[in-house]
Amino acid sequence: MGAEQAERKAQAVAGSGRRRRGWRLLLWVPVMLLVASVLQVVVLRFVDPPFSTVMVFRQMEAWGQGDWKFGIHYQWRDLDQMAASVPISLVAAEDQRFPEHHGFDLKAIEKARKHNADGKRLRGASTISQQTAKNMFLWQGRSWLRKGLEAWYTVLIELLWSKQRILEVYANVAEFGDGIYGVQAAAQQYWHKDAARLSAAESARLAAVLPAPRRYNAAQPGPYVQRRAAWIQRQARQLGGAGYIEQAD
Repeated sequence: MGAEQAERKAQAVAGSGRRRRGWRLLLWVPVMLLVASVLQVVVLRFVDPPFSTVMVFRQMEAWGQGDWKFGIHYQWRDLDQMAASVPISLVAAEDQRFPEHHGFDLKAIEKARKHNADGKRLRGASTISQQTAKNMFLWQGRSWLRKGLEAWYTVLIELLWSKQRILEVYANVAEFGDGIYGVQAAAQQYWHKDAARLSAAESARLAAVLPAPRRYNAAQPGPYVQRRAAWIQRQARQLGGAGYIEQAD
């Protein structure tokens, strides 16, 4: 074998080795992403998040629109530092089977499917666990990729967090107005008080604006928010009040 042929063979072998290493690295990417997501959820079981992904995207959106004065309002409060009416109002409004399901409410999903199949206004069936996963780790939108990641993170937080922790994080990262995240920031912005001093009516109003927090105002409720808040208060009483939340493991 001539020197030139030997050199070509060596180059071919080296190129083949680089391709194999490249494929192996590519195959490891999903594994590394999986491990990273698990570590995220494990850490946030114990550490209170300084921000959420949705907050970051909202801030970037404002800057992209040239609104340099826009700022996020966010202050963490532990669940036991909120009025007892807050968590039960959120559950009554968003996910009444929260203590019972494991992240996905199959009954609500089937009910929504039948409702939407009849050609009526689209209805969702997201649980508090799913909304927490989306608000904490993902972005707004309806793509299949985001829904798939939402399902994955929902499974993780249901496995690795207690129900109390899920509800605590949700109450702190849910949007209650444009740039207003969490019940503490909402209580201060709307009523200049601490979340621990919110009344049952005020807690219900906050829960009532969740479907469209940039459209509705908890401090100046229109007819829709007033009706929905009254319904939420009735539902909270029928569920058994704060005791209903305490049974969630």
